[in-house]
Amino acid sequence: MFERFFTDASTQMITFAARMLFWPRWGKLLLVLVCDAILGLVASAMAFSIRLGEWSSDDWPVLRFGLTMLLLWFPIAFWRGIYSAIFRYAGRGVLISLAVAVAMMTVPLIVIYMYVGYPGVPRTIAILGPILFLLLMGVARIVGRYVLVDLFHSRDFVGRERNVLIYGAGTTGQRLAASLSSEGGLRVAGFLDDDRDKRGKRIDGARIFHSDDIESVLNQLGVTDIVLAMTQVGDERRKQIIRNLARFSINVQMLPPVRDILEGKISASAIRPIEVEDLLGRPPVAPDRELLSRSVKGKHVMVTGAGGSIGSELCRQILRLAPHSLTLVESSEFSLFRLQNELEAILDRLPDGIRPLLRAKLSNVADAAAVERLFADEAPDTIYHAAAYKHVPLLEENPLDGVANNIRGTRNMAEMAVKKGVGRFILISTDKAVRPPNVMGASKRVCEMLLQDMSRSRKPDGTIFSMVRFGNVLGSSGSVVPTFRQQIERGGPVTVTHRDVTRYFMTIPEAAELVIQAGSMATGGEVFLLDMGEPVRIWDLAETMVRLSGLTIRSSANPGGSIEIVERGLRKGEKLFEELLVGEESQPTAHPRIMQAREECVSHECLYEYLTAIEAAIAAADPRGCRAALKRLVPTLHDQSPATVPAPEHSTR
Repeated sequence: MFERFFTDASTQMITFAARMLFWPRWGKLLLVLVCDAILGLVASAMAFSIRLGEWSSDDWPVLRFGLTMLLLWFPIAFWRGIYSAIFRYAGRGVLISLAVAVAMMTVPLIVIYMYVGYPGVPRTIAILGPILFLLLMGVARIVGRYVLVDLFHSRDFVGRERNVLIYGAGTTGQRLAASLSSEGGLRVAGFLDDDRDKRGKRIDGARIFHSDDIESVLNQLGVTDIVLAMTQVGDERRKQIIRNLARFSINVQMLPPVRDILEGKISASAIRPIEVEDLLGRPPVAPDRELLSRSVKGKHVMVTGAGGSIGSELCRQILRLAPHSLTLVESSEFSLFRLQNELEAILDRLPDGIRPLLRAKLSNVADAAAVERLFADEAPDTIYHAAAYKHVPLLEENPLDGVANNIRGTRNMAEMAVKKGVGRFILISTDKAVRPPNVMGASKRVCEMLLQDMSRSRKPDGTIFSMVRFGNVLGSSGSVVPTFRQQIERGGPVTVTHRDVTRYFMTIPEAAELVIQAGSMATGGEVFLLDMGEPVRIWDLAETMVRLSGLTIRSSANPGGSIEIVERGLRKGEKLFEELLVGEESQPTAHPRIMQAREECVSHECLYEYLTAIEAAIAAADPRGCRAALKRLVPTLHDQSPATVPAPEHSTR
């Protein structure tokens, strides 16, 4: 009978508390005010009982003191914003606010009842009463938070519960754990830390494990996710931790940058997946501010191919360097529209006095007449020429259009730059221009030759031409990283062209920053090489991305795995390895991550003889003739690029 009574009572209480979550704001506030008023009177009675050694709740002095305390409390509490806080998120900050408000209330109580005095009220009640009131309100808010958040959120959650292990048992980790505990379906399984002295200790009831015990901890606790909550470790240590975690098929995520943490944005929604940039990116080298500004600050700057991955990042960084004007040149209407809107939003936040002029030009630089119109109204001081077709297999299938766009576009822009007296012209080149077997790389190599030749005949005050050569940028359109990510999200398979393919990688912001600095170093005709670090095996990259997504690799040894990795064979024109040097030598520059190549160039007569042949083949719609003329300038080009290089249909099975 009693058991049934208590069961029914508890059920009704839980139902009432659950309904209370959907009350209007004023209803919840009224309930809290009534509860605090009752707690104030209870605290007054408790203070007298403790001081006098007997329970006393119906005396006039007890009631008088309690009412005095409440009359002081509510105005102070509203002034301090105590009742503006969201009750379900009560934490350390709320308790501190309560303590400050109670301390302010205690001062007049001490004056009234300790210094002036009142018959029947012991003087120490002026201190004891507020202390008990603070304790009761703190306990009420902690219990309320547990009931409203921890209990009901977990009861309402439908789905698979995720056990989260937080890597980093510091202040950031503790704050993250508090935030995760308020999310339905998330449970903090424990903490990992590199500090051995913390092993075995606890934070909010969750145990701290040492990072050396990671494998046993994952098995023991059934961890589904690991969140990196480390703000003080360096980039190299963070990458080392990520590489170590990549051995396990577990979902690894991390907190946002330190700036967001300082702004208090530590919450479950702020956690982001581990990106490949976190693993492959390098510690930044402080830029040379003089080099960054030399070709940009106060100048008229033009960027062709502005809507592309590198072009758009160049535009973002150029805007921060205070040019007089920035002209965006792009043949894709959508890309130009999107970039213009983004940059205008940035400009709107700048004061009028330092806001550069922004011009958007929808133009195809391979069209000489379009380039003529482009320069009709303005002559830029600096041009960054990033416009090019760059997809190797597509250009193998469409050599005439690829060559026309890349070579003719560069020639049109370069010749107009000389005619209009442009100060600097920087070509964005590629490592695929080094001993290229494909049309794309060969066309970019001819663009380099063209600018080298124009530099030889440069007048003392003429245009300074330079080229910046680098490899793949992470996250660019068509690169393997976003392709792998999409394949993983679809459930696989992840396709790799060849098990032994390696590529150089660099983040887009780093590449753009180095391009701007390299262009400022040029005196005429230099080929600059960006330090790309160590090459990455694409197969290893695919495996790492699968595991960091919390998935397993399906193979003959693990047929129940989540994602299969399949080897398809090299596509048309692709190489196993990329290089940065045509010749054998490079020399350092003033920047530690920028080198300068020392390379031979064909004669002027030879270059223009075959450029004429290329133009004739394009006009005649003769792809074989175009390839033959291109091969005379770039001997490594295959006579006829084969279809997909035969390769066994290898997979992880």
